Amino acid sequence: MTIRRFGKGSEQSLVTQNPVSTRFKPSVHVFKRHDLIALEPDKLWVVQQGVVKTLTWNDEGTVITLGYWGAGDVVGKSLSNLQTYEIECLTRVKAQCLSLSQSYRLSEAIVCHLRQTEELLCIIRTPRVSQRLQQFLSWLARKFGRPVCSGQLIDIPVTHQELAEMIGTTRVTITRLIKQFEEEGIISRPRRYCIVLRNCSEI
Repeated sequence: MTIRRFGKGSEQSLVTQNPVSTRFKPSVHVFKRHDLIALEPDKLWVVQQGVVKTLTWNDEGTVITLGYWGAGDVVGKSLSNLQTYEIECLTRVKAQCLSLSQSYRLSEAIVCHLRQTEELLCIIRTPRVSQRLQQFLSWLARKFGRPVCSGQLIDIPVTHQELAEMIGTTRVTITRLIKQFEEEGIISRPRRYCIVLRNCSEI
């Protein structure tokens, strides 16, 4: 459980009740959904399985999602200048912790990290919220989706609130747009936390 200290000047989170931490070992660590991966200033995490999100929050306590990362991606405090920064597991995750002295092995992954950040920045600067959401769903489908007969299946547990935090809108707006997209045939929802995006390459 994470206790966030909100308000102006707040620049830290207090982790209680068995925080997920580790001393550096060249081995794979396993995390559960909703675990926070420990931040070590001279280490990077290589995601081997599962999905994590990186996030921060402003002085008013509003959560700002920085990105979604999967197998082969690299995350860590060393890649950010933000004072408040967390890595939260959206699924069961396997990740390896590497020291910065070993980062030469990760040069390609770090370049991919920068490119992905640029892609997400372009999406959130899209003026119309509906188009922003379509573009983000298309991005999720390309990165995490798998093909099914009716389109691309996005099968990761992302809530309406998390979608809202990612693209800079409200949960109510996301709920309305998801319903609208279903009615227009842009998406279907076979079950909770599961979206099939149709013709995502055309969005």
